[in-house]
Amino acid sequence: MTEQRPNRVEYFSVLISCAVVSLVAIAWSWRHGAMLNYGDAVAHLHIARRVFDSHRPGLTQLGSVWLPLPHLLLIPFIAVHAWWANGAAALIPSALAWLASCAGLYRLSRRWLTPIPAAIALAFFALNPNLLYLQTTAMTEPLFVCEMVWTAVWLVEWRAALDSVNENAGNGLLWCIALALVAAVYTRYDGWIMALLAWCAIGVALLRRGRLRSRTFWLASTVVVAAPVVWLVYNATVFGDWLDFVRGPYSASAIEVRTATPGAGPPHPGWHNLWISLIFYVKCAEMDAAALAWGNILLVLSVLGTACGWFLARKHAFSWALLLLLPVPFYAYSVAYGSVPIFLPVWWPHSWYNTRYGLEMLPAFALGMGFAASFVMTTAREFKPRVAGGVAAFLLLLVVINCVLMLREGPPVYIEGTKNIEARRSYEVEIPAALRAYLQKSPGGIILMDTSVYPQIVAFTGIPLKQTINESDKEFYRSALSAPAQHAALVLAFDGDEVDRAVHAHPQGLEEERRFTAPWQPAATLYVSVTPNATTSIDMRAR
Repeated sequence: MTEQRPNRVEYFSVLISCAVVSLVAIAWSWRHGAMLNYGDAVAHLHIARRVFDSHRPGLTQLGSVWLPLPHLLLIPFIAVHAWWANGAAALIPSALAWLASCAGLYRLSRRWLTPIPAAIALAFFALNPNLLYLQTTAMTEPLFVCEMVWTAVWLVEWRAALDSVNENAGNGLLWCIALALVAAVYTRYDGWIMALLAWCAIGVALLRRGRLRSRTFWLASTVVVAAPVVWLVYNATVFGDWLDFVRGPYSASAIEVRTATPGAGPPHPGWHNLWISLIFYVKCAEMDAAALAWGNILLVLSVLGTACGWFLARKHAFSWALLLLLPVPFYAYSVAYGSVPIFLPVWWPHSWYNTRYGLEMLPAFALGMGFAASFVMTTAREFKPRVAGGVAAFLLLLVVINCVLMLREGPPVYIEGTKNIEARRSYEVEIPAALRAYLQKSPGGIILMDTSVYPQIVAFTGIPLKQTINESDKEFYRSALSAPAQHAALVLAFDGDEVDRAVHAHPQGLEEERRFTAPWQPAATLYVSVTPNATTSIDMRAR
């Protein structure tokens, strides 16, 4: 097997084709109002907005649990209020990340495969309805998949250049890998493990060749190591605990403790059981990548294709592309011991939760399918040359059929998103309307509320975040909780939250205006301040 490189015409065709597919998905998501389905997507938009639209603007508003890069990329677009309210702010960064993933996967495939098998691998990846939907939202998976694919691309190219006489090319690729890993470290915690494994592998490869003293390697190592250290220092400085994202009040472990029912058994399937968690994650990846009846077939073909690729191309740095398999052990461990449950509709508890995590296996599946297609086409060409073209067309048709079947069944990632929004839809319609009606009488009135659960209420009301006092405002928030009627014109409390407890502790000067209820959600109560001379507007607070 010889190494190959796509020409500019191929790249241009790939980018144009993928851009058309992306635009179709964006148009569909826009028409169906699906960009804000996921509560996490809404929260990502909210975090990006509060960096500049709050009483305490600045990088400390990035929070401690979710990593900062996705929010930083959103900031230039979230500044437009309408784009914040309708979710359009996420389209450009997410869609561009998805498009870059497609280009990277094709480049990686073409290193070992001819154009048609590489096109089949790309089609399998690019026509996936789940990832196509997520690239219209503010979710972090499209960005991380992009970083993972390009890390694999540059690792393979760096390893191939390692034994060449052009040392500058290798150094340039080393910096590309370092920057991709830093981006991954600041996108998802999977990236921390990926950075550790990839950079250690680079160090071992250099050590074997007696080149570990490379100045470029150590400079780049400093950058890679600094990335997680900076995040630890940030947590220690802002939140007083360098591991706040692991053990703080908003961490996955804390949420698991709050939501678990005492004496009800394990909180989720695979809890403290690596085998069960592995099975759940692999099944999740299957369901995200293929129609339900084709999942096991996909897994077998992809594994066989990957084995074929390793056998044929291991001397051409194929082993470095196996980094794409990292999500399997990472999520098997995370489900078992990291408080990261995955619920699937086909298995108990027959629900949808974190189904999107399986999408990180899509590049590995696609590459394996490309090698499997190459094997089938080579076999057909060897024994029946006349039918080789028909075999290629048939394989592409199967990819399209898989996409159609997934759409007919309902992509699990999209279904989970719709169930997300169904739970909060009534609040996001009724509460903003009530707030707008009152604010017409008192423009600029301050609203005291906790925005961590229903952050989009503010955007739908049509006001800036600065017109609220919320949990991200720290000292302003604590002061307002001690005397709600003195600090806000309106108080929105959800049963059991901090604002609700503050209202019950300090009810003076508040009158109940309206009560809101929704199935399976805590009831909300809107209070109006009737305290004379209260500091209840933006202008008055500014004085």
